[in-house]
Amino acid sequence: MLESLIFTIFNGVLYGMLLFMLASGLTLIFGMMGVLNFAHASFYMLGAYFAYQVSVFAGFWAALFLAPLGVALIGALTERYGLRQVHQHGHVAELLFTFGLVYVIEEVVHLVWGRTPVNYQVPEALDFTLFTLFTTDFPAYRAFMLGVAIFMFVGIFLLLTKTRIGQVVQASLSHPDMVGALGHNVPRVFTLVFAFGCALAGLAGVIAGNYFITEPGMAWNMGPIVFVVVVFGGLGSLGGALVGSLIIGLAQTFAVQMTFSIASVLADMGLAISEDAFLSGFWFLELSRIGPMLPYLLLVLMLIFRPRGLMGTRAD
Repeated sequence: MLESLIFTIFNGVLYGMLLFMLASGLTLIFGMMGVLNFAHASFYMLGAYFAYQVSVFAGFWAALFLAPLGVALIGALTERYGLRQVHQHGHVAELLFTFGLVYVIEEVVHLVWGRTPVNYQVPEALDFTLFTLFTTDFPAYRAFMLGVAIFMFVGIFLLLTKTRIGQVVQASLSHPDMVGALGHNVPRVFTLVFAFGCALAGLAGVIAGNYFITEPGMAWNMGPIVFVVVVFGGLGSLGGALVGSLIIGLAQTFAVQMTFSIASVLADMGLAISEDAFLSGFWFLELSRIGPMLPYLLLVLMLIFRPRGLMGTRAD
């Protein structure tokens, strides 16, 4: 029991940090630019595929640096020649543009890499057991993923709060005219912010692509849950994205491990429920079966009772 609890916590924290790695870029883009990028998970997918392709020729460590740069370049081109053109037509146009981009990127992936998963593997240097607790092994690659996620959070926080670049970026959102009058190129700042956010998504793809499976449906698998994290934590809040990621990661991981139902709990209390009882399907429904929908339930409750999210400062 203790072993299961400890490793469920480990896995929940790891999954939560993976969600944060993906959500941080989306949070940064929205917080700095006010753009809710529907295609963010597609850049995550591109990061995984770029990493696979680079690793074939130069290995994983080269892919760890080159793949996010490639995704950042595509992000910069997307903002410069796409989002910037539709921005003048409002947020609806931006949403429709990024929504269409999801399908464009997916079809490009089909054309280049096919419709089946690619053989993107964990690097041999990290393919070993870091430690064994009770009878369960903890892979070194999981610790590496956790370390990268923590480094990402600290790096983004310091960049935005302790550097002149961060001050210029934040000022460009709230007072673009004043920043422009001081000699800064505001459109270029927005391009760099969008490219940086896409690079973070690409880095998440590099790290998670070989932990999960690199295949064309990975963007659709992660996209909805990332939006849940961002809204639940608070739109534009990096700290909220971190806390929300951990809460949802732990909640979903614990939920899928639970095999009890309301009927089984009542039976342990001496209150047996017949399988022919009214709403028997509900009483005998195991918690593990509702694990996948739990984040969306938390999202609905958050929107009802606290629309700004846990740590959000913006309601739009």
